[in-house]
Amino acid sequence: MKYLLCENPAVEGKNVVLSDMILTKDFPTTAGSRMLEGYMSLFDAEVVDRLKAAGYAIRGKANVGELTLGVLGENSYFGACAENGVLVDASVIALRETDAAAVIGLDAGGTPRRGAALGGMVAVKPTYGTVSRFGTISMACSGEAVSVTGRSVSEVRDMLNVLVGHDDKDGTSLPEEKCALVKAGDASVRRVAIARELTASVNAEMQAKVAAARVALEKSGIEVVEIDDSLLLAAKTAWNILMSAELCNNVSRYDGVKYGYRTKNYKTIDELYTGSRTEAFGELLKYAILFGSETLSTENYMKMYDKSLRVRRLLVERLAEIFSEFDALLLPVASKCAFMEEEARENIHLSYDEARYTAPASITGVPAIALRGVQLMGAAFSENKLYSLAEILEGGAE
Repeated sequence: MKYLLCENPAVEGKNVVLSDMILTKDFPTTAGSRMLEGYMSLFDAEVVDRLKAAGYAIRGKANVGELTLGVLGENSYFGACAENGVLVDASVIALRETDAAAVIGLDAGGTPRRGAALGGMVAVKPTYGTVSRFGTISMACSGEAVSVTGRSVSEVRDMLNVLVGHDDKDGTSLPEEKCALVKAGDASVRRVAIARELTASVNAEMQAKVAAARVALEKSGIEVVEIDDSLLLAAKTAWNILMSAELCNNVSRYDGVKYGYRTKNYKTIDELYTGSRTEAFGELLKYAILFGSETLSTENYMKMYDKSLRVRRLLVERLAEIFSEFDALLLPVASKCAFMEEEARENIHLSYDEARYTAPASITGVPAIALRGVQLMGAAFSENKLYSLAEILEGGAE
């Protein structure tokens, strides 16, 4: 079980662990793939520069599923992290086994949120565009965000405040005055909605997690109301289509020519491309590439990709309606509280199915915080409201 792919154990003082999706010039960055095994970047990601400027050293790189695909990293080329057959996110183990202040990762398919909430940690995915993605290995550009996983709500809040800010090198970076709202936004909370259909779709143990969170919030004087979230069920399909299409484009650069794995058996350029990708990419990534390619085909573009973009707009509008009445939306982070390694390996569709719970925040770009089996979503720049609610759950939910 390799939870850190590389490490500098001599680091002293303030330090953090980075996920293997964030480029560093002092450590290899592989994205959990054979394709990038041993790859050394010529520069650091923007978030690394900000961490170093704040006095943090980089302790090492945490294992991830290939291109962050998967439920909890089970399809990493370097092996899954599991305890007694149960999958555990490598970032969670890194926080258990080291003195790192936090793990900085990339939330595209929801793995950081899922891993933290099921592993006893806290993870926050900020509002899209408030943390620079320059120097991250892109998976699904229109919905991925640099995330923070820590041991407590206060830890992830403090670390995210280090990372937030405009970056000219990132074309999706929001203006500084918008980014500043993440730190200075209103923290008062009065009403929280519960996603009724999504909660009903999980097993009894996970439903109990949502119920415990509801009790804790109501004891703190917050009104909690179940709402119709049926439209949010469409987020899973729409995000899986958009994510696969964007992933297909993003991995087209890995061809075995300039860098990355190169097959030894080829005579033509086509054989070089085909052999390198066939040998270096894992099964789930190949599945996603084929699905994305089919999605972008002339035959399917309008009825799949374009339609998913339209669904995204409807989801944004629906969440705007919800957040005009409520301060946050409470929902499960997964269908159950534990995933077996064997189960994840045998069911290639599992991570696509589990996107039901993480896709709403990814496809719309709103912030989300996950802990104790649940997650809280809020309107853009409402991170402080989510922190307030998460601190209540941190102290009261079981």
